[in-house]
Amino acid sequence: MRTRLAPSSTAPWRISSIRTQRCLCSAPISHAQEASALNPNSTAEQPELSRNPMPDSLVFPEKSSAEIGEPRCEFTAPVSRKWGLGQTEMIATLLSRRNEPDSALRYFRWAEKQPGFASIVDPFCIMLWILIGSQGHHRIARYMLNHYVTSGSDPSARILVDRLVNCSRRFQFELDSRVFNYLLNSYARSGRLIDAIDCFNRLIESDIDPLIPNVNFLLSALARENMIPEVLGLAGILDSRGSECNAFTIHIIMTAYLKDGKVDEAEQYFKKAKASGLELDAAAYTTAIQAACRKPNSVMACELLNEMRKMGWIPSEGTITSVIGACVKQQNMESAIKLKDEMISSGTPMNLVVATSLMKGFYLNGDLDSALNLFDKIVHGGLVPNKITYSVIIEGCCRAGKMEKASEFYTQMKLAGIHPSVYDVNSVIRGLLRAHLWEEASKQFDEAVESGIANAFTYNDMIYRLCKEGKVDEASNVWHKMVNQGVVPSIVSYNNLILGHCRKGSMDLASSLLSEMQESGLKANVVTHSILIDGYFKKGEIERALGMYDQMIGRGISPSDYTYTTIINGLCKLGHSSEARDMMKTFVEKGFVPTCMSYNCIIDGFLKEGTVNSALGVYRDMCECGISPNVFTYTILIDGLCKSNNIVLALKMLNEMRKKGLDLDIVAYGTLINAFCKRRDMGNARKVFNELLEVGLSPNSAVYNNMINGFKNLGNMEEALALYKRMVNEGIPFGLETYTTLIDGLLKEGKIVFASELYTEMLAKGIMPDDIMHTALAHGLCNNGQLENARKVLEEMDKRSIAANVLVYNALIAGYFNEGNLQEAFRLHDEMLDRGLTPDDKTYDILVSRKFKRNGYRQGASSI
Repeated sequence: MRTRLAPSSTAPWRISSIRTQRCLCSAPISHAQEASALNPNSTAEQPELSRNPMPDSLVFPEKSSAEIGEPRCEFTAPVSRKWGLGQTEMIATLLSRRNEPDSALRYFRWAEKQPGFASIVDPFCIMLWILIGSQGHHRIARYMLNHYVTSGSDPSARILVDRLVNCSRRFQFELDSRVFNYLLNSYARSGRLIDAIDCFNRLIESDIDPLIPNVNFLLSALARENMIPEVLGLAGILDSRGSECNAFTIHIIMTAYLKDGKVDEAEQYFKKAKASGLELDAAAYTTAIQAACRKPNSVMACELLNEMRKMGWIPSEGTITSVIGACVKQQNMESAIKLKDEMISSGTPMNLVVATSLMKGFYLNGDLDSALNLFDKIVHGGLVPNKITYSVIIEGCCRAGKMEKASEFYTQMKLAGIHPSVYDVNSVIRGLLRAHLWEEASKQFDEAVESGIANAFTYNDMIYRLCKEGKVDEASNVWHKMVNQGVVPSIVSYNNLILGHCRKGSMDLASSLLSEMQESGLKANVVTHSILIDGYFKKGEIERALGMYDQMIGRGISPSDYTYTTIINGLCKLGHSSEARDMMKTFVEKGFVPTCMSYNCIIDGFLKEGTVNSALGVYRDMCECGISPNVFTYTILIDGLCKSNNIVLALKMLNEMRKKGLDLDIVAYGTLINAFCKRRDMGNARKVFNELLEVGLSPNSAVYNNMINGFKNLGNMEEALALYKRMVNEGIPFGLETYTTLIDGLLKEGKIVFASELYTEMLAKGIMPDDIMHTALAHGLCNNGQLENARKVLEEMDKRSIAANVLVYNALIAGYFNEGNLQEAFRLHDEMLDRGLTPDDKTYDILVSRKFKRNGYRQGASSI
């Protein structure tokens, strides 16, 4: 296709911009020179254009004449022109043969072989225009361009384009875009991609649109060389000009966006092309699916997959595999399984990548059994699990706490000749630590250290878990081992050990670690400071906690919401709820957005301090700020109001909670039941208990213990024992507290045999009595006249190294006084003093009042 170029407004060409020294006929030809050039017989003196040494001339292969069917011809140069042909003469001769392309080509080939011939640009450009003007000589023009570009003797691409345009205009050749497309293609094919880009840009600047096949070839060549920014740069130019592209262009540019990590741009480019009505192909759709999978957007990926099928295209196995992977990442297991089934039904067997993805999806959804079944299925089907497959199934078992199965796969993996990665080792160690299998975890850890595979994450996992369990000394040993092995502690390592020391209350050690960390070049982050602030609050050191906060601000570290919440909670726990409320207002001014939990901390603090009105004031502030109270908020309020004997207001809060559509949880129900039980209002306690059952909640041991204790305090052991039997039938775990309440109640009712049976049952379960149980036994037995058995209780306490208390001695002393054994009563009093126990008012009340009572009785009896 030929297009006429409008007159150029480009600035005059500058010789200085040429990369190689050669004459480009940049200056216009004078009238005399032009006349001489156009008349070969003219005797006018030819101007000398250049005396610079010329580069090697363009030389065609020896067979080129035969190949293009050129007749041989000889031209004779004037003997007097020793310096060689002049550019003006060449131009004039070529122009005189512009309608005879074969003759012009023979002359050009003869001229290039002459001594001193230079590969000057303008004659070459004119030769190209002559050839392109003849339909039968296009192939020769392409060959000349290819040879010219690969020889490396040409000027810059921009200058060559400009000279072609200039020659077309000056010598009235019709501008044919094929020359420029051949040139662009030659640069791309020869691997001169920077020159190809320059050529493309200059063509665009000259308002010449390259043909899209040539553009695609250039884009592909750039993509192969991973010149992604250049691909996207050309794409931007095409888009801004509204150039017509085809499906292959879309595919190349989308692929470039994906390589550059610009998934959204790739997706939008596809949508725009689709909306424009461009006929896309399977490759473009496949690339769009890959973009959707990268996000991941499994819904879009599935939709595009269905569109491909409707158009009759069969998606590749790799494409379907990618979509299944995207579905798994978004936990869209239903679609993933459906695609897998379709894949198999179409005759494509499930591959290892799909199977591995599905296994991961299953265990992430909490369905480890399906993952294990699929593993067995692929093994029996002939697939050989690889390193990734084993890693996935091991991680799944570790997360589910199935450490025996995880160890089995770990061993199987090693037997298959696959060396576990540090990721696998860390998964197993984390799983063992979560399962509290310390010995096995330590063994795996030591093996990892000895083999040199352990990394910072391995050590961090051990340090964190040990610190969490309060085993700070063991964590410190792991720390020293890490340093000795040459593994540099990270900020996470320091934070974990600092957390351990803070939980143990060793704030000086935690502070020294902070200094050590900073000396090593690591900067403490917001997590570090928040841990220390929390540690100081738990230690009760408010000033040091707030001082650490000020240090953090001074170091330019922005507090997190966790930091603010830690300060608010710490102040409230230490009885400074008013200060916490004031600080929260300051934090809000700095950008902190209080949560429901923040308000809950302050409400709970005020209630524990006994300032109910302040707590209700914070509750109202919370509602006015648009923060909806949650179940925990109401539970705190109901509990606090009940404890302050504001049961009416507590019930009002309960009704308000229900009006807002909030359902009570087991904690809220338990709080109400406990409040009614303490008030000995077992009627309302029973109503709340029944409501709890009606809404489908299961009472826990705390609720049952409150109810049992409430009925015991009323002397209604029948109801208490009925609840106990219900606990047993429903499998609700119970322990010493339940047994203590029941045995105490039974002894008070004189049911010694039943109490003894429960006590025997308790011991059979391995539940050992504490001082409270022993006290209840001593009182109960003494009140029932079982002094010898009561005395044995004191002996059992000595055997179990449980210190006897004043209450036990008071019961025994009162018992012996009632029996009239004053000597034993006073002996027990002396024994109590020998043990270092201080008698209380009850003790002296028994000793004094009952002694006088006993003496008065005896005096009265003797007088009678």
